[in-house]
Amino acid sequence: MKIILTEKITGLGTIGDTVEVKTGYARNYLLPNNKALRWSRENVALFEAQKAELQARHENARKAAESKVDAVKNAKMYMIRQAGDTGQLYGSVSSRDIARTLKEIANVDISSAQVMLGSPIKSIGAFDTKIALHPDVIVPIKVYVARTNDEIEALVAGKVLTFGTKKVEEETEAEAKVEAAAEKSEPVAESEKTEEAPAAEEK
Repeated sequence: MKIILTEKITGLGTIGDTVEVKTGYARNYLLPNNKALRWSRENVALFEAQKAELQARHENARKAAESKVDAVKNAKMYMIRQAGDTGQLYGSVSSRDIARTLKEIANVDISSAQVMLGSPIKSIGAFDTKIALHPDVIVPIKVYVARTNDEIEALVAGKVLTFGTKKVEEETEAEAKVEAAAEKSEPVAESEKTEEAPAAEEK
C-alpha cells in the first residue's frame, strides 16, 4: 500500500515521505495510530496543509523523549526469573516484560514496540538492547536476568556465571584420587609377587 508518513518511522522514512508498505502493516498499525495517511491527491494536499503542525509535533515529541534519557540510562533492569541448572529460563523475558519493568522502576511509559530486543531472552545473563524513546532518541541499556539477587550482583560486577559444572568437577576430582591411589598400590603388588615367586620354586 502506498502511504504518506506523518511522522518519522525508524527504518521506513521521515515526515512527508511517500513509501510502499504491506497492507496489513498500514491498516493495523500506521493508519490507526495516525502515523501515516493513505496516499491520494487529496491526502497529499491535506498533508501539505498540516505539514508545519506535524513537524512541530515531531520536534516536541523528540524533546519529551530526550528528557527521559537519563531515567532510562539509570534504570536498574534486573529481572529475577526461574531457570534450570543449565541456565535456561523456564519461559523467557520479552519486549513487553522490559517495557513493564521500565515503567515500574523508572516511570517511563513505553510500548513493547519501542524495545529493540529482537528475539526474547531465554537464558540467564547480561544482555544489551536499546529503547527507542523516539525515532531520533535511541537509548542503549543492559538487561540482567538471573535466578537470585546474588547472581544479579555477580553479573553486574562483570562475572561470568557457569552452570552444571560443579558436579562434573567433583566427579573428576574423585576419579583422579582413585587413579592416584591405584598408581601407588601397583608397585607394592608387583613386589609382593616377586618375593613370593622364589619361595614357590624352593618347594
